[in-house]
Amino acid sequence: MFGNYLIGLREGLEASLVVCILIAYLVKTGNKGRLGPVWLGIGLAVALSLGFGAALQFGSSTLTFEAQELLGGGLSIISVGLVTWMVFWMKRTARHLKSELHGRLDAALAVGTGALVFTAFLAVGREGLETSLFIWTAVQATGDGIRPLIGALLGLLTAVVLGWLFYRGALKINLAKFFTWTGAMLVVVAAGVLAYGFHDLQEAGFLPGLRSLAFDISDTIPSDSWYGTLLKGVFNFQPNPTVLQTAAWALYVIPVMALFLAPSRRTAAPAGTAAPTPTPAPTRT
Repeated sequence: MFGNYLIGLREGLEASLVVCILIAYLVKTGNKGRLGPVWLGIGLAVALSLGFGAALQFGSSTLTFEAQELLGGGLSIISVGLVTWMVFWMKRTARHLKSELHGRLDAALAVGTGALVFTAFLAVGREGLETSLFIWTAVQATGDGIRPLIGALLGLLTAVVLGWLFYRGALKINLAKFFTWTGAMLVVVAAGVLAYGFHDLQEAGFLPGLRSLAFDISDTIPSDSWYGTLLKGVFNFQPNPTVLQTAAWALYVIPVMALFLAPSRRTAAPAGTAAPTPTPAPTRT
């Protein structure tokens, strides 16, 4: 449940920040009357995301077991790829996000109402589709009934409240640190989803090794115990993973975490460019 709460919080906060930037810019530039198309684009993006999630849930229920496992495994791998790209993208471009959105809004205002709707739709829709896909695959991985959905919903609601507080100026958070810590935790959650995705592909008969277990500590950490449920909900932990699952988890989380936590490189000055000489302080006569 915590893992899904984290997904909803992280993805929802990104979308909330985008909405706050769009609305605040229009208000400050004297275009408050153009908020209607922006809200329309946001509403369409939310509706698309909900429809996409519903299509995944109800569409997969009509498939055979093998087809369900194949679909779930494939979408798990795709969602992990998208989330990995997202956390690195946010780390790299978060500081420039505001100016980028301002530039898009300026161009949309020059074109007309339809461009405003489309700009808001694209800005929020990408986050919404990623959220729907990753939450769906995470829920399939935990197989814990309605609680993962409750966790994701609580995370989204928390993100909406935080976004509103940001807009009102009532809350200030170091967003760089926030996205770094939540990004690192999402990498761990994504590693668990990836491992379950490989397990789904094994159950579908697409990949071998379903009976080759890396270890089995089910007696020590029963999956139906409170601590087993907690570990599964937070880290997608499985007490009896296959060798392929364990290898996929390790080969993903170790290099991705190392790259994500590595300090960002500063752009070096071009070769041959002399460093600027400091201006001497004026001398008093």
